[in-house]
Amino acid sequence: MNRFSAEEKNNNSRASAAGAKRRKFIWILVVAVFFGWAGFTFFAQSAAIADKSEQLAKKKQSSESVTESLNQLKYEVSRLNDDEYVGQLARKRYNMYPQGELPIRTEQSEQ
Repeated sequence: MNRFSAEEKNNNSRASAAGAKRRKFIWILVVAVFFGWAGFTFFAQSAAIADKSEQLAKKKQSSESVTESLNQLKYEVSRLNDDEYVGQLARKRYNMYPQGELPIRTEQSEQ
């Protein structure tokens, strides 16, 4: 062994310690960048989900109102199949009366 062998071992251990610190710093940096990206993506998607949920609620409300009006129209159509109801509508809206029937008019009905 020569006189420089001890120094080489000492310098080699310092170099490996510096390399380990550098690798640790790079690893922490990569992990921090990944978590930053993941956090940004999470909050961006949360905002998009909130907007879509609001749109869904509006569309459900619209769907309910359309369904309600559809049911009302179906009820009106079923009533139009009844001859007595059609006769009442003809008397009320178009002043059509069967022969021999005299309309009774009151002051309230003329308004």
